[in-house]
Amino acid sequence: MTTRRTFLKGTALAGAALAATRTEVFAADAQPSPELQEVTIGDLQRQQQSGAQSSEQITQAYLARIGAIDKNAPKLNSVIELNPDALAIARQLDAERKAGKVRGPMHGIPVLIKDNISTADHMQTTAGSLALLGAGAPGDKDSFVAAQLRRAGAVILGKTNLSEWANLRSTHSTSGWSGRGGLTHCPYALDRNPSGSSSGSGAGTSANLCAVAVGTETDGSIVSPSCSNGLVGIKPTVGLVSRAGIVPISHTQDTAGPMARTVTDAAILLSALAGLDSNDPATSAAQDHIAPDYTKFLDADGLRGMRVGVVRKFAGFNRDADKLFDNSIDVLRKLGAVIVDPVDIPTNGKWGDAELTVLLYEFKADLNKYLAALGPKSQVKSLADVIKFNEANAAKEMPYFGQELLLQSQEKGSLDSDEYKKALSDCKRLTQAEGIDAALAKDKLDLLIGITGTTAWMTDLVDGDNSGVYSDSSLPAVAGYPHVTVPMGMMFGLPLNISFIGTAWSEPKLIKAAFAYEQATKHRQPPKFLATANLDLSSS
Repeated sequence: MTTRRTFLKGTALAGAALAATRTEVFAADAQPSPELQEVTIGDLQRQQQSGAQSSEQITQAYLARIGAIDKNAPKLNSVIELNPDALAIARQLDAERKAGKVRGPMHGIPVLIKDNISTADHMQTTAGSLALLGAGAPGDKDSFVAAQLRRAGAVILGKTNLSEWANLRSTHSTSGWSGRGGLTHCPYALDRNPSGSSSGSGAGTSANLCAVAVGTETDGSIVSPSCSNGLVGIKPTVGLVSRAGIVPISHTQDTAGPMARTVTDAAILLSALAGLDSNDPATSAAQDHIAPDYTKFLDADGLRGMRVGVVRKFAGFNRDADKLFDNSIDVLRKLGAVIVDPVDIPTNGKWGDAELTVLLYEFKADLNKYLAALGPKSQVKSLADVIKFNEANAAKEMPYFGQELLLQSQEKGSLDSDEYKKALSDCKRLTQAEGIDAALAKDKLDLLIGITGTTAWMTDLVDGDNSGVYSDSSLPAVAGYPHVTVPMGMMFGLPLNISFIGTAWSEPKLIKAAFAYEQATKHRQPPKFLATANLDLSSS
């Protein structure tokens, strides 16, 4: 049986970077399109409203920046494919604006989306696998997420690289690698790992290759790359955002969510993504919980009076990280929060084997359903077909690691299995009623906090992800509850994040707390594209 630590390496923390061969620094003043540096959605809207820049001009600037930074030096390799229709879409949105129609705050805003989010256009949807080249989208239609973005007026710039199959493939995988896209680099230190599986969404957004991006998470794949790349990430309650048309792992844990440089931009994007969808039954539970506009919860004084529980088990792995965390707790206290420290969660980590069991069962069932809905051009119609494809194309698909998790998943039976039902019941009980909800109720807390994860680790194609990698993602991920992560400081030039975790549908409360903390600290620092981390203490 796969151990919990191996599972975290192979699935929860999906995302990575190729060891850099460059030795020089990509100087900030040499970067193309400097006007895009740390620009916000609000900035871009004001430029369009004033006539200073059109959506077409903004889109062209992002495409040029992608060409310069992502495809050339320092070659982050975060974008797996550009949208050939991006400029035409931008021109159409400019025409709408000129005619007096503005769809909302996302109108004309360039966005990148992860390559497991289906689009019915000229782009591929492959989850990084060569097996899905040419397969198209299920039913030849957009995923719900893509349709929501188009409805909101966003310009889908392209798709981002990811850990192949969102990293449910091997127990020894290197995060952020895919057979189709290769490896993504961390923009803070090119020899380190941007994490994932939303590695391209994380690295690309941090490097200002888009205004905002969409990632997906089963366990850690939004919050971990947000931590490694100095971003705000929102992993919503399962059901707030439809998964229809997203290459699946688990219908009980999967969700899409925003990755952005500010809480404000993340809230704007979440407002565009959330919605009911008859094609995803999980969204029916969101009926009374969807906020039309999550920016109304952006309150710089929002922490005042909140009861915040400190989960010390989500810290303690690094002395310097703990110092940053303790400083953050002091900030929360000064902002009027009532701090309860420590908060114990006795069930923490006890669901590890059960979670893996659930994911293996659901991956087989859900992926088979997704693949069966693809058109006749698809090379694969089942998980068994994917396994055979990888074996036949091992030189391209398995040069560094195998497909142990795919094989384990294929061996599982149906969702009627007693083993599956017990594992699912155990997961929900240990993380919900006896986990987050019990901790919140015991001390009458509004939310929990912890350190989101480690700094970006060194990429290792030989042995895979570092066994010392840590993340606090599993508790809310397995529960299906929301998790917001925000930059809390830098260690040796590498970002580190703080987590805000709550019960189901508590996004408004978490966004309020995250925004208040962000506004008081402003810890986000843009990457400098260093060849390796800066360990010279005299320069810090």
